[in-house]
Order: sequence, then C-alpha cells, then structure tokens
Amino acid sequence: MKTTLLIVLFFMTSSVLARAQTQETRIAPSCGPNEIKFEVKTAKNPHPAGQPEAGKARVYFFDDSPSTGWFPNSKLTTRAGVDGVWVGATQRNSYFFFSVDPGEHHVCASWQTWLGPGVNATRKTAAAHFTAEAGRTYYFKVGGQLTQSAVGINLDPLDSDEAQLLARKYSLSTFQQKK
Repeated sequence: MKTTLLIVLFFMTSSVLARAQTQETRIAPSCGPNEIKFEVKTAKNPHPAGQPEAGKARVYFFDDSPSTGWFPNSKLTTRAGVDGVWVGATQRNSYFFFSVDPGEHHVCASWQTWLGPGVNATRKTAAAHFTAEAGRTYYFKVGGQLTQSAVGINLDPLDSDEAQLLARKYSLSTFQQKK
C-alpha cells in the first residue's frame, strides 16, 4: 500500500514539475517558448485574398507596432503565438496569416527584441482569445506604445474592412526560426 501511494505521489509531483518547467519558459500560456526567436523578411507583393482551407479558419495577424523613437528606422520583431505555439513573426507595417481548426483558441503577441537598459518593459506581451468557425476569417492587430521610458503592447480584434485596407498598405511577412 505504501509503495502504491509513493508511486502515485511521484507521478503527480513529476506532472506538476513538468508543467511548471514548461510554463516557466513561456511569456504567457498562449505564447510559445521564450527561447525561440525569428528572422523576418517582408515583401511588398500584394497578397490575393483567398478562402480558408476546407474545415479550417484563417487568421490574419497585422503588426502596427510603433517604430522605436530612439532608432526610427529599426523595426521590432513581433512573435505571434496560438495555444502555446509560435506560429510566426512580423515586423512593423507587415502581416501574415495562418490556419486554425474550429474551436476556442488563445493568441498572443510578444516583442522578441530586447529594448535596452532603462526601458520599463512592463507590457511587451499581450493576449486574447476567440472561437474559430470553419470557413471564417479572423483578424488581429498588434500595436502599442514604445518610448525610452515605457513599453506597452496591445493585441486587438480587427474589423474586416480595416484589415483589407491594411493588407493593401502593409507588406507580407515571411519568417524562419533562428538557429
């Protein structure tokens, strides 16, 4: 009986520790592991609007992040996560899209760039959730405030008409994980 109790306690403790270790590397539960970084390129080629894959929903992620005030030509890299996995990355004035299965999803946006000493990086990650339906398209926009003394990122649902305007104006992001 004592042996059985010890085995059960061991597996319960291992499960809790494994979950804690996984969550420690994540900025938020909907984000991917913090160690994963992306390289981003953008292309001004217009992207034709299309329908979601059969049985899936399409999600567009627009990056309206501010330029850094002290480096006006620099662009922050923003990672996008869904349900604990990074699905891509953008830079200011760009976007990308991906597919999801129907159901409830949790999304996040996180600036991966280190912002430097003296910057109050109290909010460089934002999160939201939505329920996807097959055949539908969803839009999110990341934006925020970035100055030498404050950082604030937000992630908001975006109206489809506004999304069409941004898609014409913004570049399409392509990305790959840094090695």
